[in-house]
Amino acid sequence: MNDRIDTRLLSIPRLGFGTWRLSGAEGQASIESALSLGYRALDTAEMYGNEVEVGAGMKASGLPRGEIFLTSKVWWDHLGPGQIRAACEASLQRLGTDYLDLYLIHWPAPDMDLPRVMHDMLRLREDGLARAIGVANFPAGMLRHVVELGVPIAANQVEYHALLSQERLLKVTRPNGIVLTAYSPLGRGQLASDPRIQAIGARHGASAAQVALAWLLRQDGVAVIPKAARLETQRANLAALELAEKLTEADVAEIDALPKDQRYVNPEFSPDWAA
Repeated sequence: MNDRIDTRLLSIPRLGFGTWRLSGAEGQASIESALSLGYRALDTAEMYGNEVEVGAGMKASGLPRGEIFLTSKVWWDHLGPGQIRAACEASLQRLGTDYLDLYLIHWPAPDMDLPRVMHDMLRLREDGLARAIGVANFPAGMLRHVVELGVPIAANQVEYHALLSQERLLKVTRPNGIVLTAYSPLGRGQLASDPRIQAIGARHGASAAQVALAWLLRQDGVAVIPKAARLETQRANLAALELAEKLTEADVAEIDALPKDQRYVNPEFSPDWAA
């Protein structure tokens, strides 16, 4: 299995490193350790309040900027005229870099002018502030609207794990060369202790968390960004890439058969997921 997903716009690492809630000196240390282990994709956002730490961790790693795939996001209340560019420039300043590999709309705003918002996002790519643009938390109907606008996007980042189906979204992302990036891939930790997945892991000498990640990693057009503060967990998550090639059809069928209606991230400003 290729450890990168090649799109028409750019190549995206299949397994990245989520940084939500990793802040301060400890957060920076976690980012540095992840890079030292071999992670080459970092996911942050202006809302996380840790772009300074992410940038410092990148600098401390000694890695060339071009070896790190860096994603950040604009918050949903910064989508007004002129606000997206200002937010992106502020993120770049905090991160200490002159470009992002991927810049996303973090959440759709209820009253946003989607054509104008996507035009403003596209200008960032045209002006070199981002190599590619994308969205996050867009339901299938809204994502289809973006595609119909003719705006080339690289990814839609959404909650996706073994207890939540994203088949409707995948039917839009795959034929259009859009990567579906899975956040909360362990269902806010629930899958790490799920006895059904633990049993599959026992057959492979792996943890339930590794099995849950492997189930996602083996899917076409799906990238995964687990967060892990501890070095041991970061190393274990990396091993899920190898496990993805070892899961049997029976293993996958067992996971596929689990209930797929458990959504853990659903703030009051969420879009209509069925739209």
